[in-house]
Amino acid sequence: MAWRKPTADKVMGMAKEGYSMPTTLGSIRRLIMTPALADVTAAKRGFPVRESEITRHLEAIPQSVICGFEWGIDARGLWEVERRLNQIQPELRGFAYEGATMAFTIVDTMGRRGHRTRELLEGPGSPHIFLAYIGIGFAMARLPRPLWKKVLPDLHGSPYHPTMSWLAVDGYGFDRAYFDTERWVDRQHRPKPYPWLGSPDYFDRAVDQGIGRCLWFIHGAQAADVAARIEGFAQERRPDLWSGVGLAATFAGGADAAGLESLRRLSGAHAADLAQGSVFAAKARTYAGHVPEYGAAATLALTGLSPEAATTLADDSAVPETAGGAGLPAYEMWRTNVRRHFLSVVENRTA
Repeated sequence: MAWRKPTADKVMGMAKEGYSMPTTLGSIRRLIMTPALADVTAAKRGFPVRESEITRHLEAIPQSVICGFEWGIDARGLWEVERRLNQIQPELRGFAYEGATMAFTIVDTMGRRGHRTRELLEGPGSPHIFLAYIGIGFAMARLPRPLWKKVLPDLHGSPYHPTMSWLAVDGYGFDRAYFDTERWVDRQHRPKPYPWLGSPDYFDRAVDQGIGRCLWFIHGAQAADVAARIEGFAQERRPDLWSGVGLAATFAGGADAAGLESLRRLSGAHAADLAQGSVFAAKARTYAGHVPEYGAAATLALTGLSPEAATTLADDSAVPETAGGAGLPAYEMWRTNVRRHFLSVVENRTA
């Protein structure tokens, strides 16, 4: 069973009533749009891995997203959603907020009152803003493309809006690779460009960052298999794929010290891209207020920095939204500044 995209008319009819109504309508939405927890396991998705403690660890992440989505789509109000999400252990809570954001985005976009997502992300979801953008991308995978122009809430009070909203496009790429692996990974499908924040030429690159994240899950955090799969992609796509892998390896975990060292070594000329993704993951974890041990270990292994130092690097490398231009958004300029740090480190070591 794939995560189905219902017709626009069906979702529109269900979403008009809003989340303040009794949960019968929400339950209908949930049954139509939500996969069973077993449907996001590696075995069910046909990923080339054997069940293990690592795969079960990774499977808990999309399962947490599903829980958050169900609570969001079936909710009576924000207070109830917040209380439910807070029951999730800190390590996985951000992923549950991804799911809730996905649910609110769908209801806002298809319904009459488009304020639920904004209230969530300006309120209890604020510490998880980076993952919440990814949840918006999951919603995009289930919404007709003409409605994408409505998915971003007005978050001008956030210092990361709209620059980090490119993570929504990343989330879209991850979703498509996870649920349609044969097309998006095996056949390496490229989506039609979309003018996200006025930069259609960058859309494919942000999608590739999400596909790279997904490769970490598809191959069960096995560095050699991830690296071999990336080698099968066109050369120009590999930097963004490696960046996605670095983000996933750090934020999601799954690799021990030897596996992380192997990943860093196999990244080769793309070690700075891998490190850049790891830095962004460290930033997201510290901003949410919880860095698991595996996240700290991955940050150190892939960047040589502690999560705190990686966060400082991310903050020092940021650029204002107005800095974007020449087809490159401010988000990519931010990523470039982080990559340059690691390239300069390598140059100094070899000088």
